[in-house]
Amino acid sequence: MPKMKTKSSAKKRFKVLGNGGVKRAHAFKRHILTKKTTKNKRQLRGTSMVNDRDLASVAKMLPYA
Repeated sequence: MPKMKTKSSAKKRFKVLGNGGVKRAHAFKRHILTKKTTKNKRQLRGTSMVNDRDLASVAKMLPYA
């Protein structure tokens, strides 16, 4: 069986934690920020966790994580 390839896009976007969760960044924080409210931009700071329903697809993209 050959080695499975990791999706390059996924390894740049997700980080697997020790407890099995997957950390991700928020979307909508890259450009065109002038029309977004300060409150909205503040709430998009930091990271959040991938939803349980999406963990299977993320795990498939990161076979060795």
